[in-house]
Amino acid sequence: MRIYIDGHSYHYETENLVRLFYPNEKINVINEPAESPEKPYIYTRAENRDGKYVLTAQICFDDFEKSGSAEVSLDDPDLEKTAERVLSVCLYELLCEYTGKTQPWGILTGVRPIKLFRRLRSQYSDEYAEKYFTDELKVSPAKTRLSAVTEGNERKILELSRPDSFSLYVSIPFCPSRCSYCSFVSQTVEKAKKLIAPYFELLCKEIEYTAEIVREKKLRLESVYIGGGTPTTLDAEQLSELIKVIKASFDMSTCREFTVEAGRPDTITEEKLRAIIDGGADRISINPQTLNDSVLSVIGRKHTSAQMIESFELARKAGFRHINTDLIAGLPTDTVESFKKTLDAICELSPESITVHTLALKRSSKLTLEGKGVSTDNGDNAAGMLEYCESKLTGCGYHPYYLYRQTRMEGNLENVGWSKEGYDGIYNVFVMDETHTIIGCGAGAVTKLKVPGSESLTRIFNYKYPYEYIKDFDEMLRRKDGVRTFYDELS
Repeated sequence: MRIYIDGHSYHYETENLVRLFYPNEKINVINEPAESPEKPYIYTRAENRDGKYVLTAQICFDDFEKSGSAEVSLDDPDLEKTAERVLSVCLYELLCEYTGKTQPWGILTGVRPIKLFRRLRSQYSDEYAEKYFTDELKVSPAKTRLSAVTEGNERKILELSRPDSFSLYVSIPFCPSRCSYCSFVSQTVEKAKKLIAPYFELLCKEIEYTAEIVREKKLRLESVYIGGGTPTTLDAEQLSELIKVIKASFDMSTCREFTVEAGRPDTITEEKLRAIIDGGADRISINPQTLNDSVLSVIGRKHTSAQMIESFELARKAGFRHINTDLIAGLPTDTVESFKKTLDAICELSPESITVHTLALKRSSKLTLEGKGVSTDNGDNAAGMLEYCESKLTGCGYHPYYLYRQTRMEGNLENVGWSKEGYDGIYNVFVMDETHTIIGCGAGAVTKLKVPGSESLTRIFNYKYPYEYIKDFDEMLRRKDGVRTFYDELS
């Protein structure tokens, strides 16, 4: 499909908008006018005409030709932003008419709609933010209501952060096997077992080195998250040592939350759970994704639903009082009815928080490489699953506390964290809102240094793969010196 960009610079947003309707199509963006382009094509134009900025969108397919236009005053104080939105709406309405489909999030294509909602609410009012979402961005009433509720819950957490705050992320980039939907940089234990011990030793050194910089700059630790990969691919002794190193290196007196992503039920043992809770971590995540054994097999998971329930009960017995559980809506071969049974069973377990993701087909995942594309039918299924989630979880006493979106999601939907009162996952909110500095240690980790009171972020990337991390570890420490430089310049 060809998209022509004539007289404006909104090619990025225009392409992303078209991808909402045609996620699997190859799109060619042409940044120049064309007198008589060959069908099928989409044409977008911006021009000054009679003191107005005129925006025009046209779609010409074999059986459909139509255009739409709108005007923006040249005196608009935010002319470029307004013009981009108006042109997007023109194109969106044409695509809706042609395909017979609307998008739940309207013309929004960004990762953080709640951040936008909060800015509108802060600058104007609740009513303005909701009206802007539905009228100007074409977001559905249901998603607008979800945004309003989620933003209110998020704000309570964001207010905990201070200018000197930071959170710590520690990466364990190993998994027992690779799930078919996964695109994270992680290594299967089978292939990378010999790397775990040297990686672990160097990771502890990076943590200690990082803590020296944090102490020097007098930063305040708000939360710790050990993620991956699957951190419980480490043995109990390594988990105990890792937590001990973190607690010995950092001032934990201000830490509000310490999470270990236990992840895969087939890696969880009583010994590992005891190492985590005795070490002082107070929140774990056990992530079955589904309790349908046939779906688990399709996505490459080596555990059963029974193992998940057994792991959950082991965690309760070990003394955990905040257990999160992750689910995915829209998995291959899953149905709305099957998903309902999964969610009902999870609610019977009564975890303190439940994160419901929508399947996102990343380009490097096995599913995508095998030729699976985003499906309209599966998008409808995913939408039905999320509708049930909202009804069921609200009825069971959960509330939405954070929300984000990804590209190539089934149904162009969202990921939502739900929790019982007092059990919001604060690291999730801090990292998705980009509230304060996140310091990352380990392979694949990214440090995001935040200038307080601004949207400015400086990123420091660690090597992606464990073998790179091990081979050139001194470079990792050199990059960490960028944290010191950043705060020196800030002061």
